[in-house]
Amino acid sequence: MICELCFHHCDLSEGQTGFCRARACRDGTIVPLNYGKLTSLALDPIEKKPLQRFHPGSMVLSVGSFGCNLRCPFCQNYEISMSGDRELEMAEVSPETLVGKALELRPYGNIGVAYTYNEPLIGYEYVRDCAALVHEQGMVNVLVTNGTIEDALWRELLPLIDAANIDLKGFTPEWYRRLGGDLETVKRSIALATKWCHVEVTTLLVPGENDGEEEIRSLARWLAAVDRNIPLHLSRFFPRYRMTDRPPTPVARVYRLADMAREYLSFVYTGSC
Repeated sequence: MICELCFHHCDLSEGQTGFCRARACRDGTIVPLNYGKLTSLALDPIEKKPLQRFHPGSMVLSVGSFGCNLRCPFCQNYEISMSGDRELEMAEVSPETLVGKALELRPYGNIGVAYTYNEPLIGYEYVRDCAALVHEQGMVNVLVTNGTIEDALWRELLPLIDAANIDLKGFTPEWYRRLGGDLETVKRSIALATKWCHVEVTTLLVPGENDGEEEIRSLARWLAAVDRNIPLHLSRFFPRYRMTDRPPTPVARVYRLADMAREYLSFVYTGSC
């Protein structure tokens, strides 16, 4: 069976699990192993997603599972994103239960559910089912994603999404290949999402890898061609996971690149500075 979720198109025999560790071939069909299995649950400020221009000052119930379809050596949540089924402590939470919890938290400023922490789109079916119920209750859906999904499924999901923060991890095909990803897929996902929902974009600036001035200019120029009002978050790298061989991004470097991006974009934010 071929998993059609993302460009990897994992070809799985019965019992095999895909590259993402969360989708497998069972009884002749592709199933999400992480459906309803949560490793993380928290009520977060919306700005933590990060979303600066979507319901500022509000809170959102944030949920995460396990697995990811990229292999970023600097991953901040590698404990869950690089794990598979039965490797972590999890709670099984149905879509109905999750939405019930979101409703309970309304008095505390909660506006909906954010699918985040690991890569939520590899649990596509759970996000889709929860998102439909969230909308039925008049609440919002927020997606924090690497944008690595095939076009047809992305178009199917987007009418249920109110806001998305999409990682644009750099602007060269070579860097994306090192991360196990595909730049053109993510660019397409960003461009399409802007037609359906509020979109903000995040780029983590890794020293010596994706923080070149010309690369950030090209990234900002392309994003402005989609819509110059898309907020861009340029975030500071800290040593983590398999990339502990270099210091954090210099704060002055982040500010310098942000100023350059502002030549093209209306809203540029710096993170972790």
